[in-house]
Amino acid sequence: MTVNRSTTMVLSNDDFKPSPVKRPTTPKEASNEYAELKHLMKQRGLLEKQPAYYTYRVALLLGLLLIGIVFFLLVNVLWLQLLDAVYMAFVFAQVGLVSHEAGHRQMFARSWKHDLLGLVGGNLLIGMSYGWWLDKHNKHHSHPNQVDMDPDIEIPFLEFTGMEDVRQMGKFRQFLVKHQALLFFPALMTVAGGLQYNSIKFLLHQKARYKGLEWLLLVAHYVFYFAFVFSHVPFWAGILFIAIHQAATGFYLGSIFAPNHKGMPVLEKESKASFLQRQVMTSRNIHAHPLTDFVYGGLNYQIEHHLFPAMPRNKLKEAQGIVKAFCQERAIPYHETNITQSFKEILQYLHLIGAPLRSA
Repeated sequence: MTVNRSTTMVLSNDDFKPSPVKRPTTPKEASNEYAELKHLMKQRGLLEKQPAYYTYRVALLLGLLLIGIVFFLLVNVLWLQLLDAVYMAFVFAQVGLVSHEAGHRQMFARSWKHDLLGLVGGNLLIGMSYGWWLDKHNKHHSHPNQVDMDPDIEIPFLEFTGMEDVRQMGKFRQFLVKHQALLFFPALMTVAGGLQYNSIKFLLHQKARYKGLEWLLLVAHYVFYFAFVFSHVPFWAGILFIAIHQAATGFYLGSIFAPNHKGMPVLEKESKASFLQRQVMTSRNIHAHPLTDFVYGGLNYQIEHHLFPAMPRNKLKEAQGIVKAFCQERAIPYHETNITQSFKEILQYLHLIGAPLRSA
């Protein structure tokens, strides 16, 4: 099967039927393929925890955070403080990425250490519920780009599946979907606000393992955050600082997350794709580079991350060579591209979904 990256691609069960020259892969064989690939990873020690590496990363982020705080407190020039808001957005997003890795249990042998790091990094430092994120993200990993199963493609106002009749939408949503390719990058600026809104909504209405502690840390985040800003700058300057900080944080996070799956094939709810097929065919990798690896927090190895969520960040590059060769041997589409092309594919996809509205 050839995947056209510039068109809406919805995969049904028929897409996983073999060509006439290839015998069908049974569910047992597909399971054995993944088991074989996982065995290769274990042989190389790529799934082993990396406490020393992550202790260094946590220390680095705490240092970067301290630099941003001290700069804001000592420099009384508004435009420099607003520049610091952008810098702090980068740091907050990096803290979020480490919290993401804590949720996947990549770091330590003890689970409570991951939970502690996730609660402090998520709730206290960036104002996002760790419990909400775990609930949503686990659903996403189980069924990436699968209709009615993956919460990451159920985005308000926009249409990412290509399976909804856009002509039956309300007028306002039709307008948004019609122009969603143009609205995509501005919409990324709302990501941080969306994370915080959904976190509060989750803690109000859903059960969480550490609900009391999550509320305590979340309230502490907002108290310290607003006190930190408004105790050192005038009210409207503080509002501007917060607006820039939140928008930049959302834009950075959205720019990291969007290339992972947006514009990639979408699976029907009843899809019979195997775990290996589902994870590889719906994910997109960004070419490896030391700077890219740092900026993306290892999520540029999205295929490897989805196949082995517990694999530490510093082992993904080595795993990529194994996974890529494994998929090529079995004719499983493995998509890797550069940053610019990834966004081009996303925008083409969004533009195509809105085509019926524009033609009408």
